[in-house]
Amino acid sequence: MGTPDFAVPSLEKLVENGVNVVAVITATDKIGGRGNQMLVSDVKKCALKYDIPILQPEKLKDEFFLEELKALKADLQIVVAFRMLPEVVWDMPPLGTFNLHASLLPAYRGAAPINWAIINGEKETGLTTFFLKHEIDTGEIIFQEKTPILEEDNIGSLYEKMKIQGADLLLKTVNAIENGNYPKIEQKYNQKDNKHAPKIFRETCEIDTTKNKIDVHNFVRGLSPYPSAWINLANKNCKIFQTNIHTEVPENLLEQKQKFITDNKNLLFLQCADGYLSIEELQLEGKKKMKVDEFLRGFKF
Repeated sequence: MGTPDFAVPSLEKLVENGVNVVAVITATDKIGGRGNQMLVSDVKKCALKYDIPILQPEKLKDEFFLEELKALKADLQIVVAFRMLPEVVWDMPPLGTFNLHASLLPAYRGAAPINWAIINGEKETGLTTFFLKHEIDTGEIIFQEKTPILEEDNIGSLYEKMKIQGADLLLKTVNAIENGNYPKIEQKYNQKDNKHAPKIFRETCEIDTTKNKIDVHNFVRGLSPYPSAWINLANKNCKIFQTNIHTEVPENLLEQKQKFITDNKNLLFLQCADGYLSIEELQLEGKKKMKVDEFLRGFKF
């Protein structure tokens, strides 16, 4: 059960290692994009490539869907980046249902764990496989693997690494369950210590310049390239894709004492609570994404 491209390497890993995938359950097709084309999920495209039966229920409690699911007689259900399942679904197979989650649970429960780990300046995150139960992301842990967060990582690069690492962990979990030799570790949750990973919306992507440079820098990294952090510039939405905390501000620019200071050539800085942060790549509403020197050739402050 999965929808976006994060789930594709996991499905491929199962098929290529001889696991009998009796069906794929994914999101319904949608009309959208240029020319109002039919959009299908990345997981559906992968399932079609391997000629795997596909179910696309609108409602997971639909009786017809539940009968179809029961008829598959699956021993095990696997969830990677899908949606919340009702108990009638996750409790159906004899070996249960497990989920691959992109954090070291119980830390970063929620919809956007990779984003929030970077936004919060973590140096390490990881992946967890765990059995589903009633409360979201709370079930017994099977396996975990750590993933370093490098200084140059953003959500795009870390996502790519973790979807490959996640596929390996998922196959390890399936093999262990098949062999009947796997741990089931209760999550020890401390509300004070464990950070959350709520879903990200456009309004939560606005840059808060009352925060320190490092916090704004991590915020940009955690949202780049998508959905992207943004700020108001010349009464327009301006997406910021890359910043640099190491660029020194020339003394003469500090005299400008503005929210944005620039040499109008190749340097652009944003004022934060503890000083100025260098902007390296951005996109003003109605324009293409540009490096800062290209941007400054066409935009004058």
